Amino acid sequence: MRTLIHASKTFADDLAAFCRGAVVPKEIADSVAAILADVRGRGDEAVAYYAAKFDGAKLRARDFRVPVGDLAAAAKRLPAAEMRALGAAHESIVAYNKRGLPAAWTARNKHGATVGEKFDPIRRVGLYVPGGEVPLVSTVLMTVTLAKIARCPEIAVFTPSNADGKVADGVLAALHLVGVTEVYRVGGVQAIGAMAYGTTTIPAVDKVFGPGNAYVCEAKRQVFGTVGVDSLPGPSEVMVIADETANVSFVAADLLAQAEHGSGREKIYLVATSAAVIAAVASEIRTQLQIISRTEKTQRVLEQGFLAVEVKTLAQAAEVANYVAPEHLELLVDKAATDKLVASITTAGAIMTGNFTPTALGDFVAGPSHVLPTGRAGRFFSGLRVADFVRRTSLIRYERASVKKAEPTVAAFAAMEKLDAHGRSVRIRAH
Repeated sequence: MRTLIHASKTFADDLAAFCRGAVVPKEIADSVAAILADVRGRGDEAVAYYAAKFDGAKLRARDFRVPVGDLAAAAKRLPAAEMRALGAAHESIVAYNKRGLPAAWTARNKHGATVGEKFDPIRRVGLYVPGGEVPLVSTVLMTVTLAKIARCPEIAVFTPSNADGKVADGVLAALHLVGVTEVYRVGGVQAIGAMAYGTTTIPAVDKVFGPGNAYVCEAKRQVFGTVGVDSLPGPSEVMVIADETANVSFVAADLLAQAEHGSGREKIYLVATSAAVIAAVASEIRTQLQIISRTEKTQRVLEQGFLAVEVKTLAQAAEVANYVAPEHLELLVDKAATDKLVASITTAGAIMTGNFTPTALGDFVAGPSHVLPTGRAGRFFSGLRVADFVRRTSLIRYERASVKKAEPTVAAFAAMEKLDAHGRSVRIRAH
């Protein structure tokens, strides 16, 4: 475990260097660009080629789409307790996110004109659900539910299959629960390419949503502009800010929980108010590492992507958090300090407060979407919300009287910008 001390003269540079490790290497960017170009050029043929190459799945174009009956059959096969869990989580996600649906409004401006906004669902959205070795069943609920609340007319879901062309029952059952019928057993960069460019079999979408590995995240970055993207949610991140009141076993468990994603590109941060806290957490991690199932991959993340930062004050901890902009931020600190930290930290994807709020609750059942920005993108992106599934249109209506009030101001701008026709287009209505 690497440890930085805030008081060090090189701290800022050392922290920046560690964070730059989240930047996608050129070889990944080049590989993604090549795959996207191939999908754009060869369509279904390329999608099938990369499904075989990366997933071992020998699919023909007619096999891409999962039959609707398979979704219902998976729901029947899933144990009743797991179906109940899906239903319970779905209820929480609906209850939280329906509050975020923006509403149209109109008002009068200073000229007496009518102005306002209207909101319309994005016509066709593509949702990416990571699968393969770790099928993220919860991501179905965390994306589709929001699209449904926004009333998007067309919702297409993409998720990789295994070598036999099978998609995990949990994923299919969740899709059945939320009422999706257009599902493709296609994952990876080829899925993003199919969403962006379309193929003979797969119609292009207007906006792409969902988390993914470094390749998928880079693919979303490269297709932005051809289609919209929600944000850049790549390999998982967590930062835990801990003081002497933190339960050390809780801190260790939460760091390990995010490290177990195991791609090797995850970032795990511990920001603590003393060397003693850091040492205690490190010892507890070694103990707990012996009792989890994905030990080898988790260990690799801890070796490559784990950083501890020793600070003297919680104000310094907030400074570190605002620079890193972590996907998940846990505040295991004295209760009196929590509100101050929440107010001062402005770049985290999601903030969990108190010793009894692990990130896993946010991942699965609390309500907010777990699709959150990573790689310092939290400086300018927010977590996924219903408003991301709609687009806003501004509305303006002037009458002769309101035009007359606005005309002098327009004339001044037209003169400053040397746009005579702009000014004349208003003047002829005002006189």
